[in-house]
Amino acid sequence: MSENASSKADDDYLWLEEVEGDQALEWVEEQNALTMAELAADPDFEVFQHEALRILEADDKLPFGVIRGEHVYNFWQDANHVRGLWRRTTLADYRSDQNQWQVLVDVDRLAADEGENWVWQGASLTADYTKAMVSLSRGGKDASVVREFDVASASFVSDGFELPEAKSAVAWVDHDTLLVGTDFGPGTVTSSGYPATTRRWRRGRPLAEAELLHAVPERYVALWPLVQDRPEGQYVCLSASPDFFTEEITLLAADGSLRPLDLPADVDLRAFFEGRALAVLRSPWRGAGQGALVAVDLKSDRVEVLYQPDERSSVAMVATSRDAVVFTALENVAGALYVARLEGSDNGADGGWRVKQVEMDGLGSVDLISVPDDRSDLFVSYNDHLTPPSLLMLELGAGDNPAAVEVVKRQPARFDAGGLAVTQRWATSADGTEIPYFLIGPAEVVTGGDPSTEPDSASAPAPVLLYGYGGFEVPLAPGYGAVVGKLWLERGGLYAVANIRGGGEFGPSWHQAALKTNRHKAYEDFEAVAEDLIARGITSSERLGIMGGSNGGLLVGSAFTRRPELYKAVICAVPLLDMLRFHELLAGASWIGEYGDPNDPEIHGYWSTHSPFHRVSVDAEYPEVFFLTSTRDDRVHPGHARKMVARMLDQGHPIHYYENTEGGHSAAANLKQQARLSALEYVYLRRMLMSSSIE
Repeated sequence: MSENASSKADDDYLWLEEVEGDQALEWVEEQNALTMAELAADPDFEVFQHEALRILEADDKLPFGVIRGEHVYNFWQDANHVRGLWRRTTLADYRSDQNQWQVLVDVDRLAADEGENWVWQGASLTADYTKAMVSLSRGGKDASVVREFDVASASFVSDGFELPEAKSAVAWVDHDTLLVGTDFGPGTVTSSGYPATTRRWRRGRPLAEAELLHAVPERYVALWPLVQDRPEGQYVCLSASPDFFTEEITLLAADGSLRPLDLPADVDLRAFFEGRALAVLRSPWRGAGQGALVAVDLKSDRVEVLYQPDERSSVAMVATSRDAVVFTALENVAGALYVARLEGSDNGADGGWRVKQVEMDGLGSVDLISVPDDRSDLFVSYNDHLTPPSLLMLELGAGDNPAAVEVVKRQPARFDAGGLAVTQRWATSADGTEIPYFLIGPAEVVTGGDPSTEPDSASAPAPVLLYGYGGFEVPLAPGYGAVVGKLWLERGGLYAVANIRGGGEFGPSWHQAALKTNRHKAYEDFEAVAEDLIARGITSSERLGIMGGSNGGLLVGSAFTRRPELYKAVICAVPLLDMLRFHELLAGASWIGEYGDPNDPEIHGYWSTHSPFHRVSVDAEYPEVFFLTSTRDDRVHPGHARKMVARMLDQGHPIHYYENTEGGHSAAANLKQQARLSALEYVYLRRMLMSSSIE
């Protein structure tokens, strides 16, 4: 019997994996009714929902946009446009205080006209910004319908390019040609559900007749077409992913020939610039260290290092403007912004790189919002745990002054941060590794707490919500949490963010330290942060709650089954929990590079011990966990949460469960659903960790 067959034979809850099964949906309805009857009946629920919705639907949110030509494009949701508007205005108008927007797509109206539950998934514009491929999802799934759109007339193109619902990939080559990967039938999608082929689709020809350019085996994660239009020319490449962290990059020439690039297998390709491929290295290569941002000359294969992080830094975002490479880094989990230019003759062909840091105020996050390939101006944003986002325009200069910075827009504060402070602390994990975490709350509490002294008995332990993720190279950088600020910090709670291994805070080595059979390192790191908060007298296990979603749901699911006595409250959202079957469910096979293959005896043995679904025991006493998921999540299967809840209920453990019937992996399809979920979460947290109502 195979390992997978063995795990199925021991599973009495497989019927809950039938996403739309009648029995499963009846069970979901029963659990939702119980949770809503308890949490939505709480007097704080309506207050929390109203306050969350007011934040989410605020008219003075920052309208983050991307610069395309002389326009700025933005997707906007508010109280009157629940599904949202795709719109644009001129760059000059955008920089003014009052903007006059041209609506391109009204998703609410489109959904009503077509009788569909459309959720916006984005738009891809042609190089001259006159056409777009618009992606629309039913209920928020990753799978989407893709349609051609004419920007000038603000209408969909009759008899234009159109793809039926699938997890597709499209890229414009020119007005009449697309590179497309989608479900063409058996053998054309991978076991993860993503495209296994890339084809050239010419206007006027049936999709079924699109010319096959490249294909990958079904075991691969995906094959993605990538097109970048720059002043020096167009770069067309195909990125084949054997697993989540490896790429095979092939350039596609104008004559249709394919040229594999001489890059390491675990490279992270970011962009092209002046005849060079820009990439981040997951392993040392040709004199460049692990985590370096490099430029690889496409003709000579020469490797040029733009940024070499140390053990406490990492490359974050990389983009290309007309004349420069712009990138951000995390340095001790604080954002930094850099501009890199080529020097020498012929636009630097015989010279080197000049890299300058753009000075930014504060120790928060710097994000690249829009860096056009055909312009020298760009948008970045800044925010931190207590500072609302600002949108900045950079005019790239020359010499020792790489950029002039202008504040274009600021978002008003959404909660009262008076008396609050942020500190970065370090906890020691089981193997001696120092783990950073941020703590946000009242200054007298946040800046105090010394583990070498006895806690002040006159000061009661504070309610603390600890958040973590720890996977897929994703860093948890400082960020302004308007809802957590309003519903939690403003009401006396503290918020902690753990920067554990598995994430990307300190580069590839930080991530790789918790891969596969070392996954427990991330869980030990999280436990160390929880224990540090308690040791400092800041909180106690009776007032400590934890929260995580997706891979973070696996984290907190592991946390409460490993150390149930350490936590009083757990929010486990859209989680992975059955780690012996994750690779059989929806996109799960794509994560084998992160978690290992359960068909491998070593991996199967490891997860037999560490999988939360298999760890949960009738003999243990667990906190009353709140599980959240979505029927429409076609990335992480809702069966993970369903089966865990059913097993815990059968074992007699009290839990809360809510499954939104829409929303995809975000668990909410629109702002009202987001507000409802937030209200449920914070009512639960207040009841579990605070001694009284907000009234």
